[in-house]
This record gives sequence, C-alpha cells and structure tokens, in this order.
Amino acid sequence: MEHVQAYPPLATPSAYPPLATRVSVIGPQYCYPQPIDLVVVRKVLTISEGKFAVTDIYGNIMFKTKGKFFSIHDRRLLTDAAGNPVCTLRHKIMTVHDRWQVFRGESTEEKDLIFTAKRSSMIQLKTKLHVFLATNPKEDVCDFRMEGSWLERSCFIYSGERNTILAQMHKKCSVESEFLGKDKFMVTIYPNVDYAFVVALIAILDGINNDDDFE
Repeated sequence: MEHVQAYPPLATPSAYPPLATRVSVIGPQYCYPQPIDLVVVRKVLTISEGKFAVTDIYGNIMFKTKGKFFSIHDRRLLTDAAGNPVCTLRHKIMTVHDRWQVFRGESTEEKDLIFTAKRSSMIQLKTKLHVFLATNPKEDVCDFRMEGSWLERSCFIYSGERNTILAQMHKKCSVESEFLGKDKFMVTIYPNVDYAFVVALIAILDGINNDDDFE
C-alpha cells in the first residue's frame, strides 16, 4: 500500500517570509511552501516504547520515537504516524562535546549518515548545538545551529552562523496536559524548511535534557 505523506496544518503565513532556497535535509517531501505548526508531547502515557511524539495542532500523530538515549543501545528511531522509519538518532558516548549522529531509516552505517549534531562547548548555561551535514566532514563551520533554553521551552534553529531563523519552539500549557502528566510545546517551522529535520533535532535536544534534567 502506497504511503501518502500528510501535510500538517499551516501557521499564519504573513509572519514567516519564505526562504530564498529550500532547506531539505532528510527529504524534500517534508518541505512545505507555507509555515507549519507542530506540537511536541513528552511523557505520553498512551505511546509505548518512548516518551516523545509530535502531533499536528489537532492532536493527530505526525512522528513518534522508539527507544531512548542513554539506554543499552543509545539510539532512538524516529518514525512517521504509520510506523515507517524516518531516521535513526545515535548518541556517541565518550566524545569531547557529546555527539549525535542521524542516519536514514533504521541504518547506522556511515554511508547512510545524514548529519551530526554536537554541543558547541561542554559547559553551557543555555543549550547550543552545532549541526554538520554528512557532506561537511571537516566541520570547520556548522551548517545549522540550535540555541535556547530547554527549561523555558524556548529555542531557535538557525541556518549556519547566520541569524536566519528556520524554526522556533515555545511553551504550550493546558490544564489537561498537566493532569495527564504530559509536557507540550509548540514548534513553528518556517516555509520551505524540512520539518522532519527540525523534529529530529528536537528529539536530540529532548534526549540530552531528559538525561541531564528529568530522569
């Protein structure tokens, strides 16, 4: 049966001008010409094998994870709503700045490496991740960067060393969420930006801070 990619609901288009070029990292099917809003849900009581899921603004599952970092396998599998593998996130322990590698599908082979993310420094008051594509093995200059406060659920994803914003996350609270033991926050992805790539980065950020602050 052919898998049909569902597009999430759009955000308000006027506030987010489209980028001049499309930012496709995991795949062009995840790029949309309008801004989109997604909801990240942590500690989901109804989802097995993981505490991280991404829904549209109506609560429909878009992505979910299996496995967790800092376990015996040190990896997470990001899948779409139907359970099809999107990418594998692997934590490399015992590296100077901590390092996470993202591979296509369920692979962990170097030929399937998409990108690598690492802390910009070991001691950080706020989260700063540098992201390097597989086509940038020297890692002299990052291709993307992620900065912000995880505890405040405020974070921005930028293009390289520039201040061009690709996506941002912000807090979303509700009485229902607190009652069910869930933690929700919004992510707005700008036009023509790969939203699966953004979700993978936030899953890495969740893994880092889940270990540092929550578990």
